Amino acid sequence: MVNDASPDDPWPVIQKLASEDQRVKGINLSRNFGQHYAITAGLEYALGDWVVVMDCDLQDQPEEILKLYNKAQEGYDMVIGLRAKRKDSNFKKLGSKLFYKLFTYFTGATIDNRMGNFGIYAQKVIRSISLFKEQNRSFGLFALWVGFRRIEIDIEHASRSTGKSSYTLRRLIRLAMDSIIAHSNKLLRLTIMLGFVISFSSIFYALILIVKYILFFTPIAGWTSLMVSLFLSTGMIIGSIGVVGLYIGKIFDELKGRPLYIIDSTTFDMTVSHE
Repeated sequence: MVNDASPDDPWPVIQKLASEDQRVKGINLSRNFGQHYAITAGLEYALGDWVVVMDCDLQDQPEEILKLYNKAQEGYDMVIGLRAKRKDSNFKKLGSKLFYKLFTYFTGATIDNRMGNFGIYAQKVIRSISLFKEQNRSFGLFALWVGFRRIEIDIEHASRSTGKSSYTLRRLIRLAMDSIIAHSNKLLRLTIMLGFVISFSSIFYALILIVKYILFFTPIAGWTSLMVSLFLSTGMIIGSIGVVGLYIGKIFDELKGRPLYIIDSTTFDMTVSHE
Protein backbone atom coordinates (compact mmCIF):
# COMPACT_ATOMS: atom_id res chain seq x y z
CA MET A 1 0.00 0.00 0.00
CA VAL A 2 1.48 3.30 -1.09
CA ASN A 3 0.46 6.51 0.65
CA ASP A 4 1.01 9.37 -1.78
CA ALA A 5 0.44 12.06 0.87
CA SER A 6 -3.29 11.41 0.87
CA PRO A 7 -5.22 14.20 2.63
CA ASP A 8 -7.18 11.72 4.79
CA ASP A 9 -3.89 10.56 6.43
CA PRO A 10 -4.12 6.78 5.91
CA TRP A 11 -0.57 6.06 7.07
CA PRO A 12 -1.45 5.15 10.70
CA VAL A 13 -4.07 2.72 9.35
CA ILE A 14 -1.51 1.16 6.99
CA GLN A 15 0.95 0.81 9.86
CA LYS A 16 -1.69 -0.89 11.99
CA LEU A 17 -2.60 -3.33 9.24
CA ALA A 18 1.06 -4.13 8.62
CA SER A 19 1.66 -4.80 12.33
CA GLU A 20 -1.26 -7.23 12.38
CA ASP A 21 -0.39 -9.05 9.15
CA GLN A 22 3.21 -9.41 7.93
CA ARG A 23 2.00 -9.83 4.35
CA VAL A 24 0.91 -6.18 4.33
CA LYS A 25 3.67 -3.76 3.37
CA GLY A 26 3.32 -0.01 3.41
CA ILE A 27 5.28 2.79 1.71
CA ASN A 28 4.87 6.39 2.82
CA LEU A 29 6.06 8.98 0.29
CA SER A 30 7.51 12.28 1.49
CA ARG A 31 4.93 14.31 -0.45
CA ASN A 32 2.35 13.95 -3.18
CA PHE A 33 4.21 12.88 -6.33
CA GLY A 34 1.22 11.71 -8.37
CA GLN A 35 -0.58 8.46 -9.06
CA HIS A 36 1.85 6.94 -11.53
CA TYR A 37 4.87 7.79 -9.40
CA ALA A 38 3.20 6.07 -6.46
CA ILE A 39 2.59 3.02 -8.65
CA THR A 40 6.28 3.09 -9.59
CA ALA A 41 7.26 3.06 -5.91
CA GLY A 42 4.98 0.10 -5.23
CA LEU A 43 6.28 -1.88 -8.20
CA GLU A 44 9.86 -1.30 -7.08
CA TYR A 45 9.23 -3.37 -3.95
CA ALA A 46 6.66 -5.87 -5.26
CA LEU A 47 8.24 -9.33 -5.20
CA GLY A 48 5.40 -11.71 -6.09
CA ASP A 49 5.36 -13.90 -9.18
CA TRP A 50 2.19 -12.01 -10.08
CA VAL A 51 1.51 -8.38 -9.27
CA VAL A 52 -1.92 -6.72 -9.24
CA VAL A 53 -2.07 -2.95 -9.70
CA MET A 54 -5.24 -1.29 -8.46
CA ASP A 55 -6.48 2.00 -7.03
CA CYS A 56 -7.48 2.35 -3.41
CA ASP A 57 -10.94 3.85 -4.00
CA LEU A 58 -12.33 0.32 -4.58
CA GLN A 59 -13.86 1.19 -7.91
CA ASP A 60 -11.48 -1.57 -8.97
CA GLN A 61 -12.96 -4.40 -6.93
CA PRO A 62 -10.69 -6.97 -5.20
CA GLU A 63 -13.26 -9.67 -6.01
CA GLU A 64 -12.27 -9.33 -9.68
CA ILE A 65 -8.63 -10.29 -9.01
CA LEU A 66 -9.46 -14.02 -9.15
CA LYS A 67 -10.99 -13.55 -12.60
CA LEU A 68 -7.81 -11.81 -13.79
CA TYR A 69 -5.57 -14.50 -12.27
CA ASN A 70 -7.52 -17.40 -13.76
CA LYS A 71 -7.28 -15.80 -17.20
CA ALA A 72 -3.53 -15.30 -16.76
CA GLN A 73 -3.14 -19.05 -16.15
CA GLU A 74 -4.18 -19.64 -19.75
CA GLY A 75 -0.72 -18.46 -20.80
CA TYR A 76 -0.85 -14.68 -20.62
CA ASP A 77 1.80 -12.43 -19.07
CA MET A 78 -0.68 -9.69 -18.27
CA VAL A 79 -4.44 -9.45 -18.07
CA ILE A 80 -5.96 -5.97 -18.12
CA GLY A 81 -9.42 -5.24 -16.78
CA LEU A 82 -11.84 -3.36 -19.03
CA ARG A 83 -14.56 -1.46 -17.22
CA ALA A 84 -17.56 -2.91 -19.06
CA LYS A 85 -19.91 -0.40 -17.44
CA ARG A 86 -17.96 2.54 -16.11
CA LYS A 87 -19.45 4.02 -12.96
CA ASP A 88 -17.80 7.38 -13.50
CA SER A 89 -19.36 10.73 -14.30
CA ASN A 90 -20.28 11.48 -17.91
CA PHE A 91 -17.65 14.24 -17.91
CA LYS A 92 -14.89 11.83 -16.90
CA LYS A 93 -15.99 9.20 -19.44
CA LEU A 94 -16.11 11.81 -22.21
CA GLY A 95 -12.68 13.14 -21.26
CA SER A 96 -11.23 9.63 -21.25
CA LYS A 97 -12.71 8.90 -24.68
CA LEU A 98 -11.33 12.13 -26.17
CA PHE A 99 -7.89 11.52 -24.68
CA TYR A 100 -7.55 8.02 -26.12
CA LYS A 101 -8.76 9.19 -29.54
CA LEU A 102 -6.11 11.92 -29.53
CA PHE A 103 -3.47 9.53 -28.23
CA THR A 104 -4.34 7.00 -30.94
CA TYR A 105 -4.07 9.71 -33.60
CA PHE A 106 -0.69 10.98 -32.41
CA THR A 107 0.95 7.62 -31.62
CA GLY A 108 -0.83 5.09 -33.82
CA ALA A 109 -1.46 2.84 -30.79
CA THR A 110 -5.08 1.74 -30.46
CA ILE A 111 -6.25 1.79 -26.84
CA ASP A 112 -9.69 0.99 -25.46
CA ASN A 113 -10.95 3.94 -23.40
CA ARG A 114 -12.44 1.49 -20.88
CA MET A 115 -8.94 0.40 -19.88
CA GLY A 116 -7.33 1.59 -16.65
CA ASN A 117 -4.39 0.47 -14.52
CA PHE A 118 -6.27 -2.43 -12.94
CA GLY A 119 -4.73 -5.70 -14.07
CA ILE A 120 -2.48 -8.59 -13.16
CA TYR A 121 1.09 -8.68 -14.41
CA ALA A 122 3.80 -11.35 -14.39
CA GLN A 123 6.98 -10.45 -12.53
CA LYS A 124 8.97 -10.23 -15.79
CA VAL A 125 6.54 -7.58 -17.03
CA ILE A 126 6.95 -5.58 -13.82
CA ARG A 127 10.74 -5.81 -13.98
CA SER A 128 10.67 -4.61 -17.60
CA ILE A 129 8.45 -1.65 -16.71
CA SER A 130 10.78 -0.82 -13.80
CA LEU A 131 13.53 -0.18 -16.36
CA PHE A 132 11.69 2.95 -17.47
CA LYS A 133 13.34 5.85 -15.66
CA GLU A 134 11.86 8.83 -17.50
CA GLN A 135 10.12 11.50 -15.47
CA ASN A 136 6.89 11.28 -17.44
CA ARG A 137 5.11 8.28 -15.95
CA SER A 138 2.13 6.40 -17.33
CA PHE A 139 1.95 2.82 -16.11
CA GLY A 140 -0.74 1.70 -18.56
CA LEU A 141 1.16 3.06 -21.55
CA PHE A 142 4.40 1.47 -20.34
CA ALA A 143 2.62 -1.88 -20.02
CA LEU A 144 1.39 -1.49 -23.58
CA TRP A 145 4.87 -0.65 -24.87
CA VAL A 146 6.82 -3.56 -23.31
CA GLY A 147 4.83 -6.15 -25.23
CA PHE A 148 4.55 -9.72 -23.87
CA ARG A 149 1.38 -11.78 -24.15
CA ARG A 150 -1.54 -9.65 -22.98
CA ILE A 151 -5.29 -9.75 -23.11
CA GLU A 152 -8.12 -7.49 -21.94
CA ILE A 153 -11.23 -8.87 -20.28
CA ASP A 154 -14.40 -7.24 -18.97
CA ILE A 155 -14.67 -6.64 -15.24
CA GLU A 156 -17.24 -5.13 -12.93
CA HIS A 157 -16.59 -1.48 -12.10
CA ALA A 158 -18.01 -0.03 -8.89
CA SER A 159 -19.19 3.46 -8.06
CA ARG A 160 -16.95 5.55 -5.85
CA SER A 161 -18.32 5.17 -2.33
CA THR A 162 -16.33 7.88 -0.59
CA GLY A 163 -14.17 10.88 -1.38
CA LYS A 164 -13.59 12.34 -4.81
CA SER A 165 -10.94 12.03 -7.49
CA SER A 166 -7.93 14.33 -7.23
CA TYR A 167 -7.84 14.59 -11.03
CA THR A 168 -9.17 18.05 -11.80
CA LEU A 169 -9.79 19.17 -15.38
CA ARG A 170 -6.48 21.01 -15.34
CA ARG A 171 -4.58 17.92 -14.16
CA LEU A 172 -6.31 15.70 -16.72
CA ILE A 173 -5.38 18.07 -19.57
CA ARG A 174 -1.80 18.22 -18.33
CA LEU A 175 -1.63 14.42 -18.07
CA ALA A 176 -2.97 14.10 -21.62
CA MET A 177 -0.42 16.58 -23.01
CA ASP A 178 2.46 14.98 -21.12
CA SER A 179 1.51 11.50 -22.33
CA ILE A 180 1.23 12.57 -25.96
CA ILE A 181 4.52 14.50 -25.89
CA ALA A 182 6.32 11.61 -24.14
CA HIS A 183 5.18 8.98 -26.64
CA SER A 184 5.02 10.85 -29.94
CA ASN A 185 6.80 13.53 -31.95
CA LYS A 186 3.94 13.81 -34.41
CA LEU A 187 2.97 17.18 -32.93
CA LEU A 188 6.33 18.56 -34.05
CA ARG A 189 5.86 17.16 -37.56
CA LEU A 190 2.38 18.68 -37.75
CA THR A 191 3.82 22.05 -36.74
CA ILE A 192 6.38 21.84 -39.56
CA MET A 193 3.67 20.85 -42.06
CA LEU A 194 1.49 23.74 -40.92
CA GLY A 195 4.38 26.15 -41.45
CA PHE A 196 4.92 24.91 -45.00
CA VAL A 197 1.20 25.09 -45.80
CA ILE A 198 0.97 28.70 -44.58
CA SER A 199 4.15 29.66 -46.43
CA PHE A 200 3.08 28.16 -49.76
CA SER A 201 -0.43 29.60 -49.37
CA SER A 202 1.05 33.04 -48.79
CA ILE A 203 3.30 32.75 -51.86
CA PHE A 204 0.38 31.56 -53.99
CA TYR A 205 -1.84 34.41 -52.79
CA ALA A 206 0.95 36.93 -53.41
CA LEU A 207 1.29 35.69 -57.02
CA ILE A 208 -2.47 36.12 -57.54
CA LEU A 209 -2.28 39.71 -56.28
CA ILE A 210 0.67 40.50 -58.55
CA VAL A 211 -1.07 39.04 -61.62
CA LYS A 212 -4.28 40.95 -60.85
CA TYR A 213 -2.32 44.17 -60.42
CA ILE A 214 -0.36 43.79 -63.69
CA LEU A 215 -3.14 42.46 -65.95
CA PHE A 216 -6.24 44.06 -64.53
CA PHE A 217 -4.79 47.09 -62.73
CA THR A 218 -6.55 45.96 -59.58
CA PRO A 219 -5.19 47.90 -56.61
CA ILE A 220 -3.77 45.73 -53.86
CA ALA A 221 -5.97 45.78 -50.76
CA GLY A 222 -4.30 47.39 -47.83
CA TRP A 223 -4.62 47.67 -44.11
CA THR A 224 -7.25 45.09 -43.13
CA SER A 225 -5.87 42.10 -45.04
CA LEU A 226 -2.33 43.01 -43.99
CA MET A 227 -3.20 43.11 -40.29
CA VAL A 228 -5.20 39.87 -40.44
CA SER A 229 -2.29 38.09 -42.15
CA LEU A 230 0.16 39.57 -39.67
CA PHE A 231 -1.78 38.45 -36.60
CA LEU A 232 -2.38 35.00 -38.10
CA SER A 233 1.27 34.40 -38.94
CA THR A 234 2.42 35.79 -35.59
CA GLY A 235 0.02 33.49 -33.74
CA MET A 236 1.23 30.49 -35.72
CA ILE A 237 4.87 31.35 -35.02
CA ILE A 238 4.28 31.75 -31.28
CA GLY A 239 2.25 28.53 -31.19
CA SER A 240 4.99 26.61 -33.02
CA ILE A 241 7.63 27.94 -30.64
CA GLY A 242 5.40 26.87 -27.76
CA VAL A 243 5.17 23.29 -29.07
CA VAL A 244 8.95 23.12 -29.46
CA GLY A 245 9.26 24.60 -25.97
CA LEU A 246 7.14 21.79 -24.52
CA TYR A 247 9.52 19.18 -25.90
CA ILE A 248 12.56 21.13 -24.73
CA GLY A 249 10.99 21.40 -21.27
CA LYS A 250 10.62 17.61 -21.13
CA ILE A 251 14.26 17.21 -22.14
CA PHE A 252 15.22 19.63 -19.35
CA ASP A 253 13.25 17.58 -16.81
CA GLU A 254 15.03 14.40 -17.89
CA LEU A 255 18.49 15.98 -17.80
CA LYS A 256 18.05 17.09 -14.18
CA GLY A 257 18.03 13.41 -13.21
CA ARG A 258 15.91 13.88 -10.11
CA PRO A 259 14.53 10.80 -8.32
CA LEU A 260 11.06 9.73 -9.40
CA TYR A 261 9.87 9.70 -5.79
CA ILE A 262 11.21 10.00 -2.23
CA ILE A 263 10.20 7.56 0.50
CA ASP A 264 9.65 8.98 3.97
CA SER A 265 9.09 5.69 5.79
CA THR A 266 8.03 2.08 5.29
CA THR A 267 6.59 -0.71 7.41
CA PHE A 268 9.36 -3.08 6.30
CA ASP A 269 13.12 -3.25 5.83
CA MET A 270 13.64 -2.10 2.24
CA THR A 271 17.05 -3.79 2.02
CA VAL A 272 15.71 -7.18 3.07
CA SER A 273 12.72 -6.93 0.72
CA HIS A 274 15.03 -6.68 -2.30
CA GLU A 275 17.06 -9.78 -1.51
